[in-house]
Amino acid sequence: MSTFTRRGFIAASVAPVALAACGNGIGNTNDATIDARVDSTLAFMQQRYPSSFDLMGKSTGMLVMPLITEAGFGIGGAYGTGALRVGGTTVDYYSATTLSGGLQIGAQQYSHVLFFMTDEALLEFRRSDGWVAGANVEYALRDQADSLAAETLTSRSPIIALVFAQAGLRVGATVDGTKYTRIIP
Repeated sequence: MSTFTRRGFIAASVAPVALAACGNGIGNTNDATIDARVDSTLAFMQQRYPSSFDLMGKSTGMLVMPLITEAGFGIGGAYGTGALRVGGTTVDYYSATTLSGGLQIGAQQYSHVLFFMTDEALLEFRRSDGWVAGANVEYALRDQADSLAAETLTSRSPIIALVFAQAGLRVGATVDGTKYTRIIP
């Protein structure tokens, strides 16, 4: 008969968190690596969500976060790196960080793209020291949707977030409360 100790419970809870961090590129701010991941993420997004072509065409810029790793056990956090593209060219690199607390356990990874639909929204994002996503972000997709909603493409929201490719043991993925900080690779 085996006994279940607190130490064993904590070790079993931390293992998924440690494994989820593998392959995220934490500490890797190599611009060529980030750009390759961004290209791959955009190709996947366009293949999986063909309507994203229209969204890309209407946006003034896109912040592409190829891989966000999120984990939590009471206190949680998320981290990833990506690139800001304007006119198809990378103009800056960013990290995304989230800290959360509450009833939570598990880990997941996902990708997201922020589409800046106005020049003002893009300019505000680029001028900020550390921009935090909040209520001004509209979500283009919910979890496993197969296509972008028509109202999203005609939306007047300054920023539209597309969250996709979730994998892991947590429920839901959003960018609310995520802080984006410019990094120098």
